[in-house]
Amino acid sequence: MFGIIRPCGEHGCPSLRAAWRAHLCGLCLTLRDGQGHAARLATNYDTLIISVLTEAQLPSAAPRRMAGPCALRGFRGAEVVDARASGARLAAAVSLVLGAGKLRDHVADGDAAFGTAPVRRLLAARWEAAGARLGAEVGFSTAVLTATVDRQLDLERGVTSRVGVLELTAPTEEAVAAAFAHTAVLAGRPGNAAALAEAGRFFGRIAHLLDAVEDRAADAERGAFNPLTATGTTEREVRRLCDDAAQGLALALREVDLEERHLVDALLGTEVRRAVERAFRGPHVRPGRAGMPAAAVATLVTCGLWRPRGWSSEDGRHRGDKPCFLRDLDCCDCPDCSGCCDCCDCCDSCDCCDCSCS
Repeated sequence: MFGIIRPCGEHGCPSLRAAWRAHLCGLCLTLRDGQGHAARLATNYDTLIISVLTEAQLPSAAPRRMAGPCALRGFRGAEVVDARASGARLAAAVSLVLGAGKLRDHVADGDAAFGTAPVRRLLAARWEAAGARLGAEVGFSTAVLTATVDRQLDLERGVTSRVGVLELTAPTEEAVAAAFAHTAVLAGRPGNAAALAEAGRFFGRIAHLLDAVEDRAADAERGAFNPLTATGTTEREVRRLCDDAAQGLALALREVDLEERHLVDALLGTEVRRAVERAFRGPHVRPGRAGMPAAAVATLVTCGLWRPRGWSSEDGRHRGDKPCFLRDLDCCDCPDCSGCCDCCDCCDSCDCCDCSCS
């Protein structure tokens, strides 16, 4: 699993966490149903937003079902988005193609362990074919995604210091824009396509830049390509570009007509800002760079699906035995509420943390 949108278990309303998990687990199971268990390694935190966007425009497009117990949910069952959902299938198609691109990128960077490069190329080809099939089922041609992956590799091979960093992020931006816009087609809301494409471009830019920030030191050690190093882009400039893109993303989403926008705003608003803060806050450690299985296991086990410390089993609310780091959400005027959670955005009062205003 990979991606920048990784909601922490210490934050947010239980209902929002359950909704996010329904799309995450639904994507994982859609990949399994469409291409077998190995395809679950392509589960992507960011592409599940495609499923979220489709449901937000047309709730009936994301039917739910009960999934059986899973070790990653503490051997509990859960309500998940059904694999028949058009948004889940589109998200799975995009996940497979992007996962194939990441495999090919690792081989090109020399990251593949000795003797595994042919296996990774074969798996990448299979994922691309499966992604194309799933995409065709919902009327989406993944050719635009595979073309951008190829274009990205070509750009990286010929890059010079005279190339701007946004030239390198452009293929990613175009790929995400196409996927976001197609959710409007699935939901029968063509009027949303332009705004969703704009939101996709900004989100793709942020995701690409943050990935480069977090990988910069490791790439330097291995002598691998990094867009920031290759273009001489400073961390200060990257932060400015990310902040500007986050603002553009928020403005674009305001233009999208949604039936239910709370989860969309939480993921593409609050969680995007948190991802930017996280990337620039300290040492950048990316688990499992040596291989995708290690990354999948490490991320899944720590992704917050376990019941986090600080939740009350009696009422399901956060009882705040350690404060949130999301200090910029002034969700109430109480001076004691410095650690207030973003669950205040959807609760009637600020009773989600132990403070005098509860």
